[in-house]
Amino acid sequence: MLWKQQPQNRRIAEVFAKCGLVERAGQGADRIFEESIKQGKLLPDFSHTDEHEVVLTLNGEIQDENFLRFLERVGQEQLSSLTTEDFLVLHLVHRNRPIPSVPTDLKIRLHHLVHLGIIEQVGSERKAQYMLCKKYYVGAGRIYTKNRGVDRENNKKLLLEYILANAQNGSKLSQLCPVLPLLSERQVQELLKELKTQGLIYIKGMTKSSLWFPITTPMDKTPCNSV
Repeated sequence: MLWKQQPQNRRIAEVFAKCGLVERAGQGADRIFEESIKQGKLLPDFSHTDEHEVVLTLNGEIQDENFLRFLERVGQEQLSSLTTEDFLVLHLVHRNRPIPSVPTDLKIRLHHLVHLGIIEQVGSERKAQYMLCKKYYVGAGRIYTKNRGVDRENNKKLLLEYILANAQNGSKLSQLCPVLPLLSERQVQELLKELKTQGLIYIKGMTKSSLWFPITTPMDKTPCNSV
């Protein structure tokens, strides 16, 4: 959708362009992706699109309010200079996902964001990992560390502190992964399982939208579900 411009009806697209109703071909998809990321929402879903129609699904739920505040601290002037590829890289790093090698522009923009200080590199170039800069963690009230040797117990402590701080509304996995930016989603899930086994937290739900809560009283153990 972003790198291959193929209007369903080229004549309508040409008429819109001549009438000044669109600034340039393909910009609509760019803006949808950028705004979704800026507003801390999931990426637009075009998975049900086929040869005959375009199906777009937008999720209006904010996934991480701390990410919104982080973008505010980055500043509107700096954000306005970022490309769609920059926002996609920010989205992937925030969610602890690898930067794909295709398109190559994403790798180039990753290094550009490191140069701007919006993203930080941890480790050597060959085994580098990436995380949002200190502004994100300070603003979110989280511990900021580049120490790759932080032990397992400290990692579990950070997760538990976040879950305790959000005891009223619960914590989603998508909110917990940024607490430990150098760990994969699977590694975070393993730590959550250990905390659950220790009787410190429980989960409501069976999907990725499930919520984690701290166990503060014996009654809290009743609604536990398996991960």
